Amino acid sequence: MTIRRALLLVAAALAPATARAAPEEIQVYMDEMDDPGEIGLDTHLNYVPTGALLDDYPGEQQSLHRLRVTPEFSYGVTRNLEAGLYLPLATLDRDGHAGVYGVKGRLKYIAHRQEGERWWYGANFELGHVARRLDINPWNAELKGIVGTRQGKWTVAFNLNLDWVVSGPQPSPASLDGDTKISYALSKKLALGIESYNGLGDVKSIARFGDAEQTIFATADTSFGKWDLNLGVGRGYGANPDRLILKAIIGVPIDGLFHRRRGQARVDAG
Repeated sequence: MTIRRALLLVAAALAPATARAAPEEIQVYMDEMDDPGEIGLDTHLNYVPTGALLDDYPGEQQSLHRLRVTPEFSYGVTRNLEAGLYLPLATLDRDGHAGVYGVKGRLKYIAHRQEGERWWYGANFELGHVARRLDINPWNAELKGIVGTRQGKWTVAFNLNLDWVVSGPQPSPASLDGDTKISYALSKKLALGIESYNGLGDVKSIARFGDAEQTIFATADTSFGKWDLNLGVGRGYGANPDRLILKAIIGVPIDGLFHRRRGQARVDAG
């Protein structure tokens, strides 16, 4: 065993939690929901052009110069409940090697609102399994609290997230982070804003901000026909090794394709 590898193993054993760096999705959850029976697809992309090479454990895939591509399929179960599947968790690393490293599922709930009510609240639960290249612990879970409002042209949303290790060789205390989105609609098809993703520390040492990852993004939300697009340019600070992060979320209108196919099948069958 080399000295470098031995030092990395010691650091991994002593670290309270591994750094997540640019994850498979970078977004603040709001009140968007598929209608019952509707199928949705959001494709998440992010790329890190500037940052530091920093191993949390031997064999970790570096986020620097890595492209992450994650399709997120969703299905409206009821008017208040939506199921989602992140499949696959794909990456293209700094050496040009492509790989698929896991899958995650989620359930999202948004409480019923009265007509004209501007506030919303809900929750999202996520459970995923990933390869060692992305996380030393293969099974992880997250419970996300969701709250927000729209006031005229302003939209404000906040998520409080509790993340914990379900199974793996490096258990650690559950961690907290808060995600915030503030945007202003310049028109019906364009809103500019700020998204902030702030680690709050683990449940045993809350508010140790310098030891947690922090990221802030300038964002634009727009649409082209039935296609939605969220773009962001972010700056990492604190314990975040990624200094410049580019992200995009592409809303693909696939539900109409499924409806047309089902309708065509009925016509053909008739």
